[in-house]
Amino acid sequence: MNANDYITDPCKASSLPYWKTENIVMPEHIIVLRDDDYNKEQPARNDDQYFKMIHNLKMIPDAFLPDDFEVVQADVKFFADHINNCYEQEHVSVDELMMYKTHTVHQDDLWIAIMELRTKNIVASGIAELDSRIGEGILEWIQVSQEYRRLGLGKYVVCELLRRLQGRADFVTVSGRLANKSNSFELYKSCGFCNPVIWHVVSSL
Repeated sequence: MNANDYITDPCKASSLPYWKTENIVMPEHIIVLRDDDYNKEQPARNDDQYFKMIHNLKMIPDAFLPDDFEVVQADVKFFADHINNCYEQEHVSVDELMMYKTHTVHQDDLWIAIMELRTKNIVASGIAELDSRIGEGILEWIQVSQEYRRLGLGKYVVCELLRRLQGRADFVTVSGRLANKSNSFELYKSCGFCNPVIWHVVSSL
């Protein structure tokens, strides 16, 4: 796939950001199918469904951080611990996150951590990336601790990352598991993401 094909319709072109599409080698037991290519009559397999959406960065909703919270600097271990505490199925190690900082799409100011002032705990965080070759911003990890959801923290993190990408990226993509307890699909829609495409990650194991 060349860059022009991807830019024409990023959500339909690939389930992944362009830079990952260029580099990934898919395991033999996994196939990735767009929903309109997925055969629902095929033999039963493990089928994880993901969405991918796009934001044109022209209109970013207002989102405000509650008074009891603030944006802070946090090291990689804090990010890894917070991500792992927020998800049942996903896991990332400190070493894996350290590798993120070696990628050409890494930008220091696109890592956000939100601390609750009372407890001094990180309760929301987000990591975005920027592929300046094609003008693609990517929301990679967005999470809020379970007991702090529905306070607007997730929307703040997403919108703040969009603001930081404005003027640097032409568009931003995000993807996530469709059956997500935190209902991230609706969060991204509320932040202005649109044109969702569903992708099936089908495993024969």
